[in-house]
Amino acid sequence: MSDIDRDVQVGEAGVIPDLGDFPIDDGILTKFPPGTQVLSANHYGLSQWTVTARLHLRFPDGQTNRYFMKTAKGEVGRRLMEGEFHAISALHNTDSLFAPKPHAWGKRTGLNTETYFFLLQYIDMSDRFPDPNQLCRRLAQLHRTSVSPTGKFGFHINTCQGKTQQSLGWESSWTVLYTKMLKHVAHEDNETNGYWEALDQLESRIFSHVIPRLLGALQSDGRSIKPCLIHGDLWEGNTGTTLDTGNIYTFDAASFYAHNEMEIGDWRCFYNNIHNKVYTRTYLKNFPPSEPKEEWDDRNRIAFDDMYYLVDKFAPFAAEEGPPRIDQSQRVAFPTEADHTATKFGSAESSAYAAKMREGVRS
Repeated sequence: MSDIDRDVQVGEAGVIPDLGDFPIDDGILTKFPPGTQVLSANHYGLSQWTVTARLHLRFPDGQTNRYFMKTAKGEVGRRLMEGEFHAISALHNTDSLFAPKPHAWGKRTGLNTETYFFLLQYIDMSDRFPDPNQLCRRLAQLHRTSVSPTGKFGFHINTCQGKTQQSLGWESSWTVLYTKMLKHVAHEDNETNGYWEALDQLESRIFSHVIPRLLGALQSDGRSIKPCLIHGDLWEGNTGTTLDTGNIYTFDAASFYAHNEMEIGDWRCFYNNIHNKVYTRTYLKNFPPSEPKEEWDDRNRIAFDDMYYLVDKFAPFAAEEGPPRIDQSQRVAFPTEADHTATKFGSAESSAYAAKMREGVRS
């Protein structure tokens, strides 16, 4: 994709210049010093929920820089852009080499539809699978060194997983915050897909018995856990490896302060390549499970695996009282476009790297 060399300065109010194939407006330009020149603006990359672009700018002192930009429409767009700005800011401020430097977020001007944007540092990255040793070592370091500004679990703003806003705030108890978050997800599911009595029965049991029992044990009998800053949506598609240094950066974050084990719960999902056991095993070498260690696998299952298994183990229904079980033949087919293991991720290098990792796990 070629960059068109044309200079437009901040202050030309209402102008949406042709600087490539991505229109620029004063809502974006005013986030830079007066006298900044736009050298190019082009669509760049793909995103499921947003429109993305790359900007090339020259500042009044003669220095040039490139920025990656995301835009999204409406109230959902505002939540996405504001949430990711604060999430990436928290990650970058904790470890400047773990997330690109955020620049600004705001509202675009001169458009017919209410549209918001998020600007951050542009970094040349490949889309190869992240090296498990580097990723997990640095992830564990992030979890260890991060400090909650309130000493509590949560975040000062509701960040988004995908386009779904999370229900956060601040809580002293990880059990309380996690329950609130999962209840919010259950409510959103019910609003979108309709009420399902069998699922409601299981969720009610999870909320009333399983979560207090499993997560409550982390902060009882003299045990304590630290609120750790997590990425919140960490899978291989939200990582990139720099072309010059090989450093792994992360993006598309849904960050908040959580029990560190929350981070790798999503790795249990079969539809991500990071589901490969080498990642979980490597992380646990860098950050061992919390006490009680023998319940780590069950904690890891909550919300990411079979609810009935946990109910059977920790709060079983009386005979003939539980909802009907679903066998494999009754499960809804998972859409191919949402299965990241069924579609090609990245280059041939990525595929070869993934095959090598799979072979290592078998051995």
